[in-house]
Amino acid sequence: MIRRFAFLLLLLAFGGSAPAQLLPERVLVNAGARSGIDLSGPWNWSVDPYRDGLAGFHGEEAGLTHRRYADVDVDAVTRKDPYALWELDMQRAPVTTLPSSWITHDATMRHYDGLVWYQRRFEATPKAGERQFLHFGAVDYLARVYLNGKLVGTHEGGFTPFAFEVTGLLRPGENQITIGVDSERSADTVPPTVTDWETYGGIIRPIRLVTTPAVYIDDAWIRLTDAGRIRASMRLDGPAAAGRPVRVRIPSLGVTLSGTAGADGRWTGEAAAPRSLKRWSPESPTLYDVGFESGDDTLADRVGFRTLAVRGTQILLNGRPIFLRGISLHEEELGKEPTRAMTPAAARALLLEVKDGLHGNFVRLAHYPHSDVMTRMADEIGLIVWSEVPVYWRVAFSRPETLAVARRMLAENILRDRNRASVALWSVANETPVSDARNAFLTTLAGDVRALDDSRLVTAALLTRRDEVNGRPEMVIDDPLVAALDVMAINTYNGWYSGDRLEDLPAIGWRSEHGKPLILSEFGADAKQGFLDPGLRRKFSEDFQAEYYRQTLAMAGKIPFLAGMSPWILKDFRSPRRQHPVYQQG
Repeated sequence: MIRRFAFLLLLLAFGGSAPAQLLPERVLVNAGARSGIDLSGPWNWSVDPYRDGLAGFHGEEAGLTHRRYADVDVDAVTRKDPYALWELDMQRAPVTTLPSSWITHDATMRHYDGLVWYQRRFEATPKAGERQFLHFGAVDYLARVYLNGKLVGTHEGGFTPFAFEVTGLLRPGENQITIGVDSERSADTVPPTVTDWETYGGIIRPIRLVTTPAVYIDDAWIRLTDAGRIRASMRLDGPAAAGRPVRVRIPSLGVTLSGTAGADGRWTGEAAAPRSLKRWSPESPTLYDVGFESGDDTLADRVGFRTLAVRGTQILLNGRPIFLRGISLHEEELGKEPTRAMTPAAARALLLEVKDGLHGNFVRLAHYPHSDVMTRMADEIGLIVWSEVPVYWRVAFSRPETLAVARRMLAENILRDRNRASVALWSVANETPVSDARNAFLTTLAGDVRALDDSRLVTAALLTRRDEVNGRPEMVIDDPLVAALDVMAINTYNGWYSGDRLEDLPAIGWRSEHGKPLILSEFGADAKQGFLDPGLRRKFSEDFQAEYYRQTLAMAGKIPFLAGMSPWILKDFRSPRRQHPVYQQG
């Protein structure tokens, strides 16, 4: 009773909905479709392991000659004053191509974890009546953004988009942008320090200078309701947003929705879906051109329409049961030197391995929000997506500031991808041990999902309890978080991380009293290519791996409430944690 009361107190303290102050200041949904300047390409970069560009020896603000972001031509200054002492010169620092991670900038950066500065110059022609924003697809992990020597904003969270308004700060002609990127995690960050894959610090997704009218469409969302109606929502941003006419058009369906924005710039409208509408599915990934319009602003997107639901232990797509056949995937390109710069070609190559190579209909994008290039490609080729935030293992669940970061990150991820028909599951956690603080933290995140998106399912990869029943093992799903979820998920590695004999796996039972569908979100065994051991079937041999999968699938086939699976993992990935000199080598 005491534990239950403590849990309720924590839940009340954290709150059960998504307060406005935890949402991003602006969405700039589908910023890549807007007019502007692509700032991808060559940038100067400078490593700063002691954070010299942020503070001096006594903790004071860094002196002018140490500021990587200073709006100064160092060479010109020192030519004019030979006594001037500058120990940096960003304009003459090494050059790399962005987006990318610094793991591929230079061989010495392989395991660097800290602060790196990036800088470039660009031409701009700001006009009266227009607004300008610097939009970032993602910066891993903490970003400090400076324009012409002045700080315009900071953002924490390595995998979600953000934007800063720079209207009135741009100069006609040449401008300088500097970004301090700090990849270091702590016990209080999301994610925490513990990890099992490469960090990939850097500016890993595109940067754009986006131009909009004075009143622009900040958020635009369209979906198919369970009742078979098309519902659209828009949010306008600007001084004259209230009372402004809005319109949504789907030309090929002959659908037009129109209305007027409210006092807060928001509008929602709906209409019956025409009989000619073809629902999106993996077998038929139909997308429609949709136009969102208000005043001088128009925003185009390609959107699929489908419904998702849970009925007992089944997942329903468009009202019919579907079994999710897929695999887990890290955001790394194919090839020897991935840098986590996901181009459409790279995304297509990865996802077609799932769709065509494995005949899959499902992919778990682990363990953080992947690029929207991936989710848009999943829309096109027809793959159902599990998308998650990096709340895993040792998160500071009792710290309100950490919860605030997680909530913002979750909101940024959902608001970016609400128009992606492929995204079916929002996951709020991975392998987090049960505690009152954790339960309150994750229940709050699940509530935020429902407040922001009522058209998808909520899940989390949970831990299980192992019992012995009539002399055989039984995996029991009794996590209290299940009450807040639509779909249960478990990462199971019996026979790999446990001492179970492979031939005993099919006898392992599974029990849940919740009456909800289950996804085996991970299971697998490592193997070194070419290492064969048919007699002993030692771990890391291809023989052990193959037999592990045979027996695990035999076990899975006996779980009556199983609705999907995504084994670990599509391809080899980097993990400095894994250092067996023969089989892993990082």
